[in-house]
Amino acid sequence: MKKTLFLFLVSLTLLSCSGRQARQADLCLQQIAQKINAVGISVAVISDNEIIYTGAYGLKNIQTEEKLRPSDLMRIASISKSFTATAIMQLYEAGCFDLDDDIGDALGFPVRNPNHPDIPITYRMLLSHTSSLSDKGGYFTLDLIRPDRTPDVSGSFNEYAPGTGYQYCNLGFNTLGALVEIHSGERFDQYIRNNILDPLGVCASFNVNDLDTNRFATLYAFEEGRFVPSPQAYNPRTEEIENYVEIFSAPVFSPTGGMKINAPDLARHALIQMNEGFFNDTEILTPQSVALMQTPQSPGGRSSENENCGYGFALERTDRLIEGEIMTGHTGSAYGLYSAMFFEKDKKFGFIVLCNGCDSSLPRRENGFMPVQTDVINALYDIFIR
Repeated sequence: MKKTLFLFLVSLTLLSCSGRQARQADLCLQQIAQKINAVGISVAVISDNEIIYTGAYGLKNIQTEEKLRPSDLMRIASISKSFTATAIMQLYEAGCFDLDDDIGDALGFPVRNPNHPDIPITYRMLLSHTSSLSDKGGYFTLDLIRPDRTPDVSGSFNEYAPGTGYQYCNLGFNTLGALVEIHSGERFDQYIRNNILDPLGVCASFNVNDLDTNRFATLYAFEEGRFVPSPQAYNPRTEEIENYVEIFSAPVFSPTGGMKINAPDLARHALIQMNEGFFNDTEILTPQSVALMQTPQSPGGRSSENENCGYGFALERTDRLIEGEIMTGHTGSAYGLYSAMFFEKDKKFGFIVLCNGCDSSLPRRENGFMPVQTDVINALYDIFIR
C-alpha cells in the first residue's frame, strides 16, 4: 500500500505563497502521509484572511489508483455541526426564538430529562452540548426523545441536570436540524444550500443526491491492518426523501455529520467566522452571532488551564493544537475519515485538513488530536505562518 500510494502526489494549487513554501509543504506532507500511512490528504491554508494555498496528496480511490484532487469532496463528519449552528444563529438573528427558549415549545412535544423534569432544555444547551442529552440510545431519530413514541426516554439522557455538564451529543444536533425546518419552513438541506452554501459560492451539500458522485473521495476504515472502503458514507437517500416527513425526517441528512465538501470550500466556510460573519461583501452572520459561537460555554472535552478555552456553539477553542496559539474550530471522524478546521481569528490564519483514511491504530498525540490533524496543521503552520 505505502509503495503504491505515494507515487501519486497531486500537484499543488499555488495561490499566494512562494514556490519555496510550496516545495516545503510538498515534502513535509509527503513525509507525514507516509508516516501515518494515509490514503489521501487534502489541505487548505488561510493567511491574512485569504486562501493562499491548497493541495491534495495520495489517492482518491485505492482500487482505481485515481489521484486525490483539491476539488474532490469528502464527508467531513462533525465539522458539519458548524453549518447547522450557523443556520440556527441565522434564525436566531431573524427573531424566531431566543437562545434560552425551551425547544419543546417549537417541537410540539416536551423534551425533558426525566431526572430533572422541571428544567427546560434550550437552544443554547443543544448548541454547546450541555443539554444532558446522550447518544447512548442512538441519535438518528427524534422518536428517542418524544414521550408519545418512547414512553421511557431516560435512555437518551444523562443523570446530571441540563445546563450543568458537558457531553458531546450528536442527537442534540440532529434535533437542531429539525428546529431549522420548523423555524425556516424549508427542508434542512435546502435551507443550508440557500442561506449558506450558495452565498459562499461552493459545491457542497448535506444531500448526496445534489452532488456529482464522481467527485466523492472514497473513505477507508482501517481494519486489521488494511483499508476497507466505506461506501455507506455516501449512501443515497432517495427513498427516505421521497417519504420525507417535515421536521421528523431531518436526521436523514445528518445535521450532526453529513456535510460533503472539499478543503478549499470548507476554508470559505471558516472565513465566515474569521471575518465577523462576512464572506467578501456578503453577510452570512452578524458579528454578534460570530462572537457567541466562538465564546466557550463549557470546558468542553479537552482539558486546559486556560479559561479562554472550551466549547462554544459547534466550535471549540483550544491551546493544545499549536504551541503558543489559541485556535478555534472543530474536528471530525467517521467511516475512516479524519478532518480538522481550525483558525486564529485575530491573527487571520487557519487550516483545513481532510484525510480519507489513515492508520487509525496509531495513538492520539498527547494533545488529544489524531496524528493527521496535529502533524499536518503544525507542519503547515511552520511553513506558512510562523
